[in-house]
Amino acid sequence: MPIASAATAPTRAELVDHLVRTRIAGEVATPRENNLSHYRRLANGDRHYWFGLEFGDRWTDEQDILAVMAERCGVNDDPHHRQGQDTIDPELTVDALDRAAALLRKAAAGKQRVLFATGHPGGLLDVHRATAEALRAAGCEIVVIPDGLRADDGMVFQFGDVAMLERGATLWHTHSPEPMAAILDGLERDGRPLPDLVMADHGWAGCAAQRGLDAIGFADSNDPALFLAESEGTLRTTIPLDDHVLSPRHYDPLTAYLLDAAGVS
Repeated sequence: MPIASAATAPTRAELVDHLVRTRIAGEVATPRENNLSHYRRLANGDRHYWFGLEFGDRWTDEQDILAVMAERCGVNDDPHHRQGQDTIDPELTVDALDRAAALLRKAAAGKQRVLFATGHPGGLLDVHRATAEALRAAGCEIVVIPDGLRADDGMVFQFGDVAMLERGATLWHTHSPEPMAAILDGLERDGRPLPDLVMADHGWAGCAAQRGLDAIGFADSNDPALFLAESEGTLRTTIPLDDHVLSPRHYDPLTAYLLDAAGVS
């Protein structure tokens, strides 16, 4: 049954059904070939797939990465499955949302400083924006980033309390850690405190976690770095999901569930 409004949080069962129907989880659009290619590239030391994290020589076997992705994301664990459909387990998505909610609840209770950022403005911007709004209403300080930051031939700026990369008046899809590095370096340069918590995705979350900050990250099935970081304890929790489905409105019930579970809706 479709969820009509994001104002009312779905139950766990309703959210799982919604995630599968909208292909945020379940049988997702990202093909198996693409997943395995990215796991292999990370294993081969391609830092584009490390998302600002430092793995040393700990993840040089593609099969080890596949095992973590099966456990924490829900992709098919059969190493002989090389082509075709792959999956994200919606139960794992909701489990991760519950872990994230616990961190948001703690942030609200402690009136913490929280930074939001996204490299997927076409899909996840409103998830971050709505969460920032709810935490501000609960008494948190939403970190304002310094002006004039540059990274990756673009400007790092904030829109709706969410940091993003802008190039040529366009919000940019990026997995790079450099924009987050520019933010954290800029805060330190200005003598301002770093965030107590970062909620971000991809390289933005990876960079924050590598700097020792508590971080919540969103990641797709073809982006293993954050799941590996979570398995090592570097990143607090990684939420598995398809990060760019047909409509950004499909993420509204997920956001409603997260905020309700955190007690800040």
